[in-house]
Amino acid sequence: MASPVSCKTVSVLFFLILFISVHCTDTKPKKKKDIRDYNDADMARLLEEWEKDDDIEEGDLPEHKRPPPPVDFSKIDASKPEELLKMSKKGRTLMVFATVSGNPSEKETEEITSLWQGSLFNANFDVQRFVVGSNRVIFMLRDGSYAWEVKDFLIAQDRCEDVTVEGQVYPGKAAKKDAKGNKQNETKKKGDKKAANRANKSKQEL
Repeated sequence: MASPVSCKTVSVLFFLILFISVHCTDTKPKKKKDIRDYNDADMARLLEEWEKDDDIEEGDLPEHKRPPPPVDFSKIDASKPEELLKMSKKGRTLMVFATVSGNPSEKETEEITSLWQGSLFNANFDVQRFVVGSNRVIFMLRDGSYAWEVKDFLIAQDRCEDVTVEGQVYPGKAAKKDAKGNKQNETKKKGDKKAANRANKSKQEL
């Protein structure tokens, strides 16, 4: 006759096997969601998983997520504030605004500034150009530290009335002396903000 201990052991093993078999039978693998049925939350989770799995290089990150470039103050001449601005804008997108003189049409502005862009390209400056008015244009630089060199080129052009960099207006070769200059500059700054927003939208679409 089997001992009570062995009977108890056999019973426990029997119930354990029965439980495992029932549990395995009832558990069904979850059906994967069709990507066509994904909502915004699903897409956001998927993007987060990709970013966790992938080692994204610093240069591939969006500009607002990149750490600011280190500034070596020992190399900066305190008497030249532009030097500090150049260093702080290195590797950052920057917009340079320019005005064409002589009350031109938008087509004429397109032709004149296209020549300026070509000269800058030949001098190895990576610039994009957006005509934002009949006499107004934006030059967008991927590396903002070159903006002041671009400014120096532009103000030397015969048809350049003025150039604006970081809110600072620089008179061009064709600048007019006007007692209402300050008021005109304020109007340009307001127009430049709107133009910058339009250029940013164009940049995102490209």
